[in-house]
Amino acid sequence: MNRVVITLIIAMICVVAGASFARAEAGTDLWREGISLIPYPQQVEFGGDDFVFGSPVAIVLDADASAADKFAAAELAGSLQEFYGIETSVGGGATGSVIVLTGEGAPEKGYGQGYVIGVEPERITVRGRGAGLYYGSRTLVQLVQQKREGYIVRGMKISDWPDIEYRVAHYDTKHHQDKAEYVRQLIRELAGYKMNVLLWEWEDKFAYESHPEIGAPGAFTPDEMREFTRYAQRYHVQIVPLVQGLGHVSFILKWPQYKGLREIEASNWEFCPLKDGSYELLFDLWDEAIAATPGSEFMHIGTDETYELGLGVECGCRARAAKDGRYGLMQVFLKRSFEHISKQGRRVISWGGEYRPGEKIKPPKGLIVSEFTEDLDIAKASRDAGYPAWVYDPNPGIEHLFLPYFYRIRGGEKVVGALENSYRRLSVAAKSGLYEGMVNTSWDDSGLHFQMWMMSWINSAEFSWSGAVPSLDEFIDKYFVSYYGPEVRDMRELFLLFNDGGYYYMDTFERNVWHHGDVGKTHLPDLPRGDAVEYDPFWKREYAEMISRSRKQVAAMERASLICRSNLERGVRHGYDFEVFLTIADLLSHTARTYLALAELESTITRAHRAHFVSKAQVVNKLEQAAGIIEDNLAERKKVYDKLVAVWEKTRLPKGMDTPDKKFFFQQDRARHFAFRRADMSYLIYDEQMLGLEDYLAKLKDYTDWYKKTYSQFLK
Repeated sequence: MNRVVITLIIAMICVVAGASFARAEAGTDLWREGISLIPYPQQVEFGGDDFVFGSPVAIVLDADASAADKFAAAELAGSLQEFYGIETSVGGGATGSVIVLTGEGAPEKGYGQGYVIGVEPERITVRGRGAGLYYGSRTLVQLVQQKREGYIVRGMKISDWPDIEYRVAHYDTKHHQDKAEYVRQLIRELAGYKMNVLLWEWEDKFAYESHPEIGAPGAFTPDEMREFTRYAQRYHVQIVPLVQGLGHVSFILKWPQYKGLREIEASNWEFCPLKDGSYELLFDLWDEAIAATPGSEFMHIGTDETYELGLGVECGCRARAAKDGRYGLMQVFLKRSFEHISKQGRRVISWGGEYRPGEKIKPPKGLIVSEFTEDLDIAKASRDAGYPAWVYDPNPGIEHLFLPYFYRIRGGEKVVGALENSYRRLSVAAKSGLYEGMVNTSWDDSGLHFQMWMMSWINSAEFSWSGAVPSLDEFIDKYFVSYYGPEVRDMRELFLLFNDGGYYYMDTFERNVWHHGDVGKTHLPDLPRGDAVEYDPFWKREYAEMISRSRKQVAAMERASLICRSNLERGVRHGYDFEVFLTIADLLSHTARTYLALAELESTITRAHRAHFVSKAQVVNKLEQAAGIIEDNLAERKKVYDKLVAVWEKTRLPKGMDTPDKKFFFQQDRARHFAFRRADMSYLIYDEQMLGLEDYLAKLKDYTDWYKKTYSQFLK
């Protein structure tokens, strides 16, 4: 039965995915040859004999090779050993089979990031300088194939460069803090796919020395952040701090001592742009952020979602907005902020205050704002007016547990998924030549594990590097092989199952009430009462649809768990991802089994009611069975939750933790982020907790005890 249900689920999901994009009939040249290279290069020409790896292979550098070039060689050697077991030696003369890394003949185009690879029978030559040489070496790692004669690289020539200079991964840690090794791993992963900016929205996860109360317990110190910055620079990634400015500042304004800097006293969400104290505080924080990221080119000041901007009466904001508009009031903030940061040699990025041709008040010249529109004319007008255009990769979504990669639900209808939405925007933007940068966002609103964002980041890496190729469908298949290794199986199916499961999860209990304001709440079955075990049998009728969906979801998550365990047994790369996937499957299964348990609870109470005039002993037996159903569900909830927390905390600090020196100050933010419903990880099971099963169980046991005493003469 389960197999039939799973087959139907997969068929339905595939129909939805197929409506968004068709599978490619033929891939690019490299993909047809079994090479899962991401991002795809600008020019590829096959020809000549293959290079066959001997043991060991010498990696040869120029005599005057820089420290960066030597680092690229060491990383290449390490990856060849890690992925393929190929032994190499770095240095020595160019004799025998060698890999030559050289700056000679490096391409001029491509912002210094271009490279050329030539493959001959006895020699592979990678030409590039700095980032270009590093990127060429990372491409080489992905070109290696296993054939009958051993590991080889096909005879070919690659000429490559990026369409967009700055390829940015937004790293949002407002509601969690990853451990240091995870941050370093993330930097390595992104660099390997040629992303070169980590835009880090750290909020209270940085230990500000000027205002120490703002940093959460365990926050990274300035010295640790400088170490991350130096580490990233070795991989040609710059860390850009995003310290929210005008809006999104609950992490600052929740503190009582800063309450006077709010525009609206009741909202901790926004600074008043007309109060000098707002700038005095923010300049302290921004100065520290700049000092903690030496050598970085940019500073991001947030400034979006200013819900209450222009409403303050006593501070004068309402009068100013009436005169200049909300946009003009925002420019007051941007001008002062821009001037301060620019003096320190940083280019300023914001989410809000973009150049608008029709506005009399203009942003400060040079301000960078990601373009949310798909209109290339606006991007051109912005660039020509002195405002560098960065393309905003459409936000994948703030769905729970997993990203809607293959389809999204908007207005109750299924529409194209996050991958296609991103592809449509970036492939056009990259080819246009209008954009200096691309920003892929990963909002932490719903508290996903950050490994769930990896496919989104790498999708952006693919199409912002080269907008011309490949097809989206080819990228999807390549990604699974590239990231998890050639042994991986059934990943498209797994991601489709989680895509569907995430929407199921959001429809359960009160989750959509919280996040979207939709009406809907799951109640508990009626408790038995009175002498005759009376009750109202409404529950299974009221929730018939959810019961049906839950049965299917249990079957789907059985299949998802099987895929995860099978891949772990195959020893795929990034095995930790599958540990996280298993916790998601378990949580979804538990959610579904809770609905099924409540259905069985009502059925058991029904059987107790019917037994009243037949056998009082049977009534007691059924009531005790009903209590057992609840106890089993509560025990399962604890087991699933504890396992999830243990797995997720392998890479992150305990959410909302205290330290001996400092307690975490929790106050709900104005945006009602799902991940900030609770200070700890229990936001994921808060709806189950709000059901009140513990209280229900206590009342059921009290009724059972009363029934035993009342009918004790029939129970002897």
